[in-house]
Amino acid sequence: MRDGEGAAGRSRQMELLGRLLRLAGEYWLECLGLLALQVALLSLGLAGLAATGWAIDYLRATLDPGPAAFRFPFGWTPAPDWQPFEVLLVLGGIVFAAAALRAGLSILNAMAANRLGQRRIVVELRARVYARMQKLSFRFFDTNATGSLINRVTGDVQAVRLFVDGVLLQAVGVIISGCIYLATMIRIHQGLAFACLAYLPVLLAVVVLFARWLRKDYEEGRDRMDTLVRTFEELARGIGVVKSFGLEPWAAGRFLASNEAVTAQKRRLFGKLTVLSPLVSLLNQIGMTILLGYGGVLAIRGEIPVGTGLLVFAGVLQQLSAQVNAIGGIADNLQQTLTGAERVYEILDAPDGLPERPGALPLPRAAGEIRFEGVDFRFEPKATVLQGIDLVIRPGEKVALVGPTGSGKSALVSLIPRFYDPDRGVVRLDGRDLRDWRLEDVRRQVGVVFQESFLFRASVAANISFGNPSASREAVERAARLASAAEFIERLPDGYDSVLHENGANLSGGQRQRLALARAILLDPAILILDDPTAAVDAGTEQEILTAMEGVMAGRTTVLIAHRFSSVRRADRIVVLDGGRIAAVGTHRELAAVPGYYRDALLAEKGGQEP
Repeated sequence: MRDGEGAAGRSRQMELLGRLLRLAGEYWLECLGLLALQVALLSLGLAGLAATGWAIDYLRATLDPGPAAFRFPFGWTPAPDWQPFEVLLVLGGIVFAAAALRAGLSILNAMAANRLGQRRIVVELRARVYARMQKLSFRFFDTNATGSLINRVTGDVQAVRLFVDGVLLQAVGVIISGCIYLATMIRIHQGLAFACLAYLPVLLAVVVLFARWLRKDYEEGRDRMDTLVRTFEELARGIGVVKSFGLEPWAAGRFLASNEAVTAQKRRLFGKLTVLSPLVSLLNQIGMTILLGYGGVLAIRGEIPVGTGLLVFAGVLQQLSAQVNAIGGIADNLQQTLTGAERVYEILDAPDGLPERPGALPLPRAAGEIRFEGVDFRFEPKATVLQGIDLVIRPGEKVALVGPTGSGKSALVSLIPRFYDPDRGVVRLDGRDLRDWRLEDVRRQVGVVFQESFLFRASVAANISFGNPSASREAVERAARLASAAEFIERLPDGYDSVLHENGANLSGGQRQRLALARAILLDPAILILDDPTAAVDAGTEQEILTAMEGVMAGRTTVLIAHRFSSVRRADRIVVLDGGRIAAVGTHRELAAVPGYYRDALLAEKGGQEP
């Protein structure tokens, strides 16, 4: 079983690597530019090192002339009257010029890498992920916490970006530089090169084992960060409840526990990483030890020069060791990238929530007839919410849904704008299956006012015109008047241009609901869904909203969910739901006259008096 799981995991990793490589391929021109800069930096480094070696060999030949005269590089020979100081000054100038150019190119390389990573890949990938989320179903958001999604769009996208500049480009750079350094070492002395690099297979094995060891730590780290973001989001949204119950210490303790869990996990990860770096450095000293012993003997024998031989070899070996050290960082980045990429691609690969049928028809102004024919629905596979629903709502009719909590009222109305599709049966609009109409057209024909309507941090006018941004100010003000919102809007400091706080926190519950009602009115929908819009307001505010609703519902098919019977009385028909089934249908007078849920609830609201 474990072998099968391991094979599946490796297969998944290879698939992710393939997709990450294709992502990098979208930016191949920028990647080639960065690689060219890396090769230039490498060449300048070697040039500076070579010039240093020439200077040392020249100095040694000047101090102790031997039978073999010093040969200057590239056939260059200084003028006969040059003093040794002048020659050394020229070679020192070459070293400095190479270092200056390298510094300038390093800045250019850093800027180019930042432009590619942060301004291109991160921005475009976040936009791609968010655009994908717009096409996912409500079921996806039901099963994925907001905090987790925020973390994926922020931290995980950054981890995916790390693949390009922290894995791919670095890995190619290590390969190129490794080949150049190895060729340089072999050119100086083949036997010394192979002797100094005999430890490399052991080092690479250590790095690979560490990378595998760290994989689960990065996965756990992402999960714990999800929990931290989710906890913070929940506590921030519920700050009013926390303060009203005086539970600030509890909230602080809960956040602290999540924060400590992240810290403890990172501490364990850091502990493992701190072992890797010294271990790699220790193994690298094996090569330097061999160089000092074997290379020193070769220099004493005169088989290799001290400067352009031993010194350059030592410098190249150190650079090669640094590149091998970088392999540990690349492996570490790769594990972060694979963990983040898996979570990002879970969003990009998620199936379309409600795929539109080929040839879906444009929906003109709907008459508003809604039919439920044998409808079953469940949010989760084993939890049936609606069962055997047969119901016809006539054009222009006002239908109220009542029933105990969990009876399926909100689930029923969520099928009308196709937030979900039924598991069995059909929902029809104007005689056709809802799925035959274009989804965008259906939702523009259905206005929804939720029990807790969300308002954006924007002006009042922008919130009202959210569904119709091109609406004129006159149309916005007309919708506000119909929703009985104009009076309180005009009392705001900047009227319709007043900017709301987060979710309309600077408005009362009734004011927020009237703005939501105005937003729905501005769409001029053929069908209006009111999901218990007066549940969170007092009796006085409820009457204002109900009065506004009277004018709004006129001429529209309206489905109203309500717990207060002051709202229900205004409906043409009332549908009683119980346990996901239709228990009764009738007018207020008819249902109040017969025993059942409706009569019992009405008596309870009136304190036991006969309706």
